[in-house]
Amino acid sequence: MKTKRILLSLGIAGCVAASHAAELFDETQAVSVFAFDNVSIPYTQNLRLEMRTPEKHAGNPVLPRGAPGTPDAQGVQFYGSILKENGKYRLWYVAFDDDKENKVASERWRAAYAESTDGVTWTKPNLGLVDYKGNKNNNLLAMGGGPWGFVNVKVLKDEADPDPARRYKMTSHVYFRGQRRLGTLLPFVSADGLTWKPVKEVKSVKAELRKEDVLLPAIHFEPSGGLYQWDGMFYACGQNALNATRSYQGRVTRMYRSADFVHWMPTQNVGFIREPQHEVLGAGRSLEGEQTHEGISVWNRRNVLLGVVGLWHGAKEWPDITIDLGFVVSNDGLNFREPAHEWTFIKRGEDGAWDQGGVIQGQGFENIGDETLIYYGSWDPRHWKESPPRGGVGIAKLPRDRFGELVVETVGKGPGDYQLPEITSEFVTAAIAVKGGEGFFVNADGLGAEARLKIELLSVNETPLAGYTSTVKQSGFQTPVVWEKGGADLPERIRVRVTFEGKRNTEIRFSALYLKPAK
Repeated sequence: MKTKRILLSLGIAGCVAASHAAELFDETQAVSVFAFDNVSIPYTQNLRLEMRTPEKHAGNPVLPRGAPGTPDAQGVQFYGSILKENGKYRLWYVAFDDDKENKVASERWRAAYAESTDGVTWTKPNLGLVDYKGNKNNNLLAMGGGPWGFVNVKVLKDEADPDPARRYKMTSHVYFRGQRRLGTLLPFVSADGLTWKPVKEVKSVKAELRKEDVLLPAIHFEPSGGLYQWDGMFYACGQNALNATRSYQGRVTRMYRSADFVHWMPTQNVGFIREPQHEVLGAGRSLEGEQTHEGISVWNRRNVLLGVVGLWHGAKEWPDITIDLGFVVSNDGLNFREPAHEWTFIKRGEDGAWDQGGVIQGQGFENIGDETLIYYGSWDPRHWKESPPRGGVGIAKLPRDRFGELVVETVGKGPGDYQLPEITSEFVTAAIAVKGGEGFFVNADGLGAEARLKIELLSVNETPLAGYTSTVKQSGFQTPVVWEKGGADLPERIRVRVTFEGKRNTEIRFSALYLKPAK
């Protein structure tokens, strides 16, 4: 089978983009080939990957704790989610109140809601759904059958569900009683994201789930680090420290899966292990060593998953434990890897900062204008036992979709005993299905007349396809690829070769290649 759709629209895409440079399409609907993804870019020559560290927003936290006596006076815990809908950003989080007289601590942990028109300035709307201290003037969500002692909530919108009452889906970390209190999964569904009900009839006893109502095996599992759909299944990502088929040190990232969001398979997948965790320290040392923390919060980019994971820096005692955030990627929805070995993506704040001691991952990622915003929370584990007021929602920023760049490798050039020969700097992608695609676009910086990207389409066995060559000289987040001639119909799957050309090619910084879907 051949396809013409991509042929007919590539030239048009170039003209449209040039005349509306400020209009950027939604990359989450495109096929994305990122510089740091060595599965999508398996073949390279004379290129080096450089990851980019986000800058923290000067106005953090953008969603702080509430005033004394409010539902989130003690804590705003962004083990939560953000979705953009109809020009508005919607945020779900866990609120801790300051009612120290309530000795059932779990009853003080509730699901709450905020919203924004720009992704930076947030309000806590008066929803009028839940009675708190004698009135309903608050931003608490109606969760059905509670109270529930939430620790972590993640939300997605499932447009494919034929039942409008199940369009919004939430996974949560609640507790149940075995011989002691254990964490487990409780999923919810909603028509509007505000009024929720559990996926099946369950009961709350002192804000905890009854053991007979547990949906997963009755073991300790801290779910809802992430919630995503992949290949027809829902995945709830979290952590525990139980043995797998191999032993690892401490907390590891695991996923449970479901086809219908109600019935969850009892088997689990170990999705990510840090290299230091292969050294098992032994019984009684579960706090120690480098570990993962609370699973992976996921940005679903259609053909690839980007993720933020907790980097637990362990110690013998709580006052010496800290947490940073790392960056991972997956191409199969099951196995995540670090593009840069043991690299810190977002570092905890210095002592005295709102995010001192530890940062936590939320499922909040938005491309807004020229920037990518990554939302995160804070929790200082050094003060776990005394539990002071904590939390808030912060923002870390990158230039739009520029998590990492491929640049020309210069090691070996210039004076010295070893000289590299004159070799090209290039990469070749894995096979890409082009059916339904409207055109290719490049996210790159440093381009000009003497710093160019040569783009070529190849067959799957890497034969050049006649007429499909382009030279990109303009920097941008979505610079269109316009073919010099155009050619015959394309096969359904192709590869792309990108060559860094020109006297100043060392200035090129390639971040991503997109295949935009047709409207």
